[in-house]
Order: sequence, then structure tokens, then C-alpha cells
Amino acid sequence: MSAPAPAAGAPLPYKLIATDLDGTLLRSDETVSERTRQALAAATAAGAAHIVVTGRAVPWTRHILDALDYRGLAVCGQGGQVYHAGEHRLLTSVTLDRQLAGLALSKIEAEVGPLYLAASRDGLEGEVLVGPGYRVQEGPLPNVLMDDPGELWAAPINKVYIQHPTLDDDALAQLARQVAGDLVGVTVAGEGIVELLPLGLSKATGLSLAARRLGLTAKETLAFGDMPNDIPMFAWAARGVAMANAHDELKAVADEFTASHEDDGVAVVLERLYLS
Repeated sequence: MSAPAPAAGAPLPYKLIATDLDGTLLRSDETVSERTRQALAAATAAGAAHIVVTGRAVPWTRHILDALDYRGLAVCGQGGQVYHAGEHRLLTSVTLDRQLAGLALSKIEAEVGPLYLAASRDGLEGEVLVGPGYRVQEGPLPNVLMDDPGELWAAPINKVYIQHPTLDDDALAQLARQVAGDLVGVTVAGEGIVELLPLGLSKATGLSLAARRLGLTAKETLAFGDMPNDIPMFAWAARGVAMANAHDELKAVADEFTASHEDDGVAVVLERLYLS
């Protein structure tokens, strides 16, 4: 399932490289290895563009991009935000209709009982609100505890996170789609991360907008990912590469597999394509 390396002097195999962050470009300690940095630098020096495409909203992404000295466009918030990292500026932002989200939550809870909730507020400084019982992954990402459930709807939001006391992520997402899929989009973005999004929004939405700004197209795009929220991006791009640690749903639609995020899987492919 591997693509051949280009011959010397041949056109670039792909002019756009789209990489997810967590479980893909980032190692578990939220750093990017020197090998992967060098592979990306070689690809961009050859003329390819690199776009980060992440489910994280801008406030949870910006510190990583700054640490990488990343100056280009980034697609954040599951495709809802196109962010210019060099200018620290939001170019586009899509919010979740709070009335529809509330109705969707009511329909889901009518089937499975009370959910644990969190929400990502819109904007460059948008806070992540966390309600009682919601399990936040350990790490440096800031969040604000929410005592009053009404706070969830007090300002524009990008998405709502849901967890259930006993259902696993895949089962919860499947049920949410069945009962509320006509109101909101539902995706699994990581362990313990099931998200309700504006209907029709995906990483592919934001990536297509960002690519258009660069004058590039889907057929020129190579995408890397690890979770079901990367499926639309793989469908849009010419070639999708799943990490060894990827979710089975993403592996099922991938064109190629590579090493894990801990073992420089992105670099393995880029070195073959741009350094051979």
C-alpha cells in the first residue's frame, strides 16, 4: 500500500501535507520529534505546504504552533476554524447552534440518561467549560469548571463534548448519531472525546477552505491521521495515511499505514516521498 518515491527532478508527489496533531504529529508528551521536524522542513523546502488540521480549538492549539515556530494556516476546532498562526488571527469561525445542540442533548439523554458535558467557546481566547463528572484528560490544557449548567449556553460555542457513565466512546457516538444525527454532527476525536458539531462540519470543510487560500486542491493533498474524525479528511485528500496507533474505523479507509506517532510515522512517509 506504499506510494513509490519520486524520481530525481520529478514534480512534487503532493503539494499539500495535512497532519492531525494528537496521536499523529505529536508524541504522547505533546512534542514533535526532531526527525519529524526535519522531514517536514525538507518537504516544505522542496515546495510543499504543511497545514495542521486538528480537532482542538485555537486556544488549545496556539501554544503548540508557537513552539514549532509554525507561521502558516491551521485548521482547528474540527474544521470550524481557519487560523493564521503567523498573524495570530482567526480567518473563519463556525459556531454550533445552541438551540439545536440543546435539543440534540435532550434526545440523546432521553435514550441513555444524563450525560457529562463540556463545551468549547468560540474565539481566539475561547474557554473550555467543564461540567460536573466530565473527565478531563491530564495535561496542560486550561479549562474552567462549570457549576451552573446554564453557563454552557451563555456565549457562542464551537462544540459540545459528551461522556456517559458506562457507554464507551464508539457506542455513545453511534447512539448519538441515530437519535440526533439530523440536528448535529457527531464525531470521536480521541479517547473520551465524543463531540457534537454543527451539522455537516468536518476537518475536510476547514481543510478545503485553507487549501483554496493557498491555491491548492484535494488531488494535491496527502493527509495523516489517527481517529474517526480524520475520516472526512481522508475522503477529501488524494491519499490518507493512518498511523499504526489509529482507530480501526480510520484504518478501514486509509490508503496507507505508517509507524505510530511515537515512532515518527509522519517522518517515515515524508522521507520516502521527499528525500529519496
